[in-house]
Amino acid sequence: VRLVESGGGSVQAGGSLRLSCAAEAFPLSSRCMGWFRQAPGKEREGVAVIASDGGTRYTDSVKGRFTISRDNAKNTLYLQMNSLKPEDSAMYYCATDRFGRGVCLTLFATDFGYWGPGTQVTVSS
Repeated sequence: VRLVESGGGSVQAGGSLRLSCAAEAFPLSSRCMGWFRQAPGKEREGVAVIASDGGTRYTDSVKGRFTISRDNAKNTLYLQMNSLKPEDSAMYYCATDRFGRGVCLTLFATDFGYWGPGTQVTVSS
């Protein structure tokens, strides 16, 4: 299992970015997949997850601004981020359920594994 994130960058507040996560060696549509972020000095937090049936969940701070999706043909996970705020600045990671489950039980990082190297998002005010 290998995950590689891309698409991060520096934007001004109110701007948009789309993150991608390419998966290798397994079909990401079969598993719960998630996006997480970690700012310096803070714990890694769950941002959004998508289950094998397409159901999604978001942390409250990004609801209405971020959208998680996947392209099964490309075996790629996405995170569309709109109306970005400085507090969204962090390293963003994708991961999959540690046990290969299709359901997403939580947004807790401890339930996920096979972390990618991450992609940096910086939002300036």
